[in-house]
Amino acid sequence: MENSKKLDISELVQVDRIIHEPARAAIMAVLVGVESADFKFLMETTRLTKGNLSVHSRKLRDVGYVEIKKSFQNNYPHTNYMITKKGKAAFKAYLAKIKLLSKVME
Repeated sequence: MENSKKLDISELVQVDRIIHEPARAAIMAVLVGVESADFKFLMETTRLTKGNLSVHSRKLRDVGYVEIKKSFQNNYPHTNYMITKKGKAAFKAYLAKIKLLSKVME
């Protein structure tokens, strides 16, 4: 194997581990393509359970990648999710890293 491929593969350890978890990657992939999404839409689109969606979205919120707004609509709780600028930049960097790694593995 060439040295350049070894160097490129070594970048795998630098992949954003917050996004790299499959459930969180799915949430980010949905949110990057929409202005905002409510809980039900995200749950149906990602096929995550209520609990998994709640836990993983909070982790994304805690690092500043996702904004979560809770409110009431017709006396029912309503949760809305939006990707932040920081989240968009992080997801773009994550995808670029994954693309680079996939080219190295070809």
